[in-house]
Amino acid sequence: MSEATARAATLLKEHRSSIDRLDAILVYTLAERFKHTQSVGRLKAEHELPPSDPAREAQQIERLERLAREADLDPEFARKFLNFVISEVIRHHENFQK
Repeated sequence: MSEATARAATLLKEHRSSIDRLDAILVYTLAERFKHTQSVGRLKAEHELPPSDPAREAQQIERLERLAREADLDPEFARKFLNFVISEVIRHHENFQK
């Protein structure tokens, strides 16, 4: 193995290690987020509020797109990601309504 190939292998390992660490952070962060949204869902069910709040969702999407631009992340990707998360949250909230 050449020196350049060995260096590339080392860099690849370092990048993959960072990716693995960040994946773990994402999973634990999403779990924490869903704990809070479940509490919101229970509160909404107890007070007979609708499971979705379109105005809040629109604000959050706008906010996340802005944060994505600031972080040099594709805002379209951020919007799609948040829309997916929101749809899961609403699905959970609907289950509390039953």
